[in-house]
Amino acid sequence: MSKKKKILVTGVTGYVGGRLVPELLKKEYEVRVLTRDAERLDGRKWINEVEVVEGDVLKPETLPGVLENIDVAYYLIHSMSGKSNDDFHKRDMQAARNFRESAEQFGVKRIIYLGGLGNQSDNLSEHLASRQKTGEVLRESDIGVTEFRAAIVVGSGSKSFEMIRYLTERVPIMISPKWVYSKVQPIAIRNVLQYLVLAIEKPETKNKIIEIGGSSVITYADMMKMYAEIKGLKRILIPVPILSPALSSHWVHWMTPVPASLARPLIEGLKNDVLVQNDKARNLFPEVNPISYKKAVELALARIDTDEVETTWNDALISSKGDERPVILETKEGLNIERRIRKVEVDQEKIFDVFTSLGGEKGWLTFNWAWKLRGILDRLVGGVGFRRGRRHPQNLRIGDALDFWRVEAIKPGEVLRLRAEMKVPGRAWLEFQAINDEKSNQTKLVQTAYFAPKGLMGLLYWYALYPIHSLIFSSMIDHIAAEAEDKG
Repeated sequence: MSKKKKILVTGVTGYVGGRLVPELLKKEYEVRVLTRDAERLDGRKWINEVEVVEGDVLKPETLPGVLENIDVAYYLIHSMSGKSNDDFHKRDMQAARNFRESAEQFGVKRIIYLGGLGNQSDNLSEHLASRQKTGEVLRESDIGVTEFRAAIVVGSGSKSFEMIRYLTERVPIMISPKWVYSKVQPIAIRNVLQYLVLAIEKPETKNKIIEIGGSSVITYADMMKMYAEIKGLKRILIPVPILSPALSSHWVHWMTPVPASLARPLIEGLKNDVLVQNDKARNLFPEVNPISYKKAVELALARIDTDEVETTWNDALISSKGDERPVILETKEGLNIERRIRKVEVDQEKIFDVFTSLGGEKGWLTFNWAWKLRGILDRLVGGVGFRRGRRHPQNLRIGDALDFWRVEAIKPGEVLRLRAEMKVPGRAWLEFQAINDEKSNQTKLVQTAYFAPKGLMGLLYWYALYPIHSLIFSSMIDHIAAEAEDKG
């Protein structure tokens, strides 16, 4: 049996890269992942099955050794910017050039790159043109490069899907600018992953540009209408002759989790029809059966409904844009997320013992009056209130009531997840994790509040209470850490 190839995956904190890794592991490839900050991979299910290396494609001095002994490298790095004075294009080119030169130095045989679909003769947006220029830079060597070009990727947590979902669910009557009626060929994330993985064992794909898309050719308006149909919503689209990408991106900014800076390049890329122009993908990958947009949406919603939070567009530190740190307040896969992390000088078990003892007669360590007040308000509107306490002062099991929470998941020594049963315009969870940090011999205490808003009222509820939640949850994680250290 031939030796399995050693694979490098870049952009691993991003939407596609994070989902590609487990697919490669299923095929028993030896996988190395490149990241600027290894800590950002903590909690990934596959973290102990891969080799993690730190480096930055914009800093070539950090790349020696990253590509050593690698057979195939995935280049899944690109910038997103809607600012006219931004030099993201130059960064993209420099990043690709640094990566290609390092790959040449260490004898990498293949580079597989995921770029953007679009006809160069159609006056492409700056972002799409940069994606394609990146492919050209990677090909400026003797390394065999396979470049896939895709339009909109549809999956739970993808940027395009989140835009469609939030706009459709929150806005019953939508003003529809010209770009909404351009034709596009969206592709499901599962099909993208199939192409990327299969290309490894297909030498005939070397030095080829392969356009990939799903089985549906539709407009953005059709995508919103179809989403509304699947969700049982009635939506009205009113065409307008003009609405600039700048104005459209600000509308998206306020109505969805996607900021204007990321929405604008996506919208600008929709000014032209973006369709697969040939049968190359079908001929080279006959085993791939691209699914329809409707099926892709149904699969994405199924993942959200079962709370399978995996990778999202917002996971990445926009790859070649510097060293910004991730913010605490995030939105991904329809969930508003408030996460805090503390490093504690005790073992996992002691931290686990503290957060599994919360509630009931002990209370929540801080602002107990606020928790009780919230329970009173809940009872006034017919909710369960704060009166249920807990079954046992220390031990918890799945299904236990815990004040106005319900134990949804528990992993001894590591994880506790609570589902809210108070009256809220949406669904809410509170999760605690104790993660062993082998590098520092400390334990990471991770406290995360999740909220899936229902409509506009849910969104207003989240942002109205965020200052209060921020104060309470910041204090709570500090008190949990302090009590664990006292016991240690």
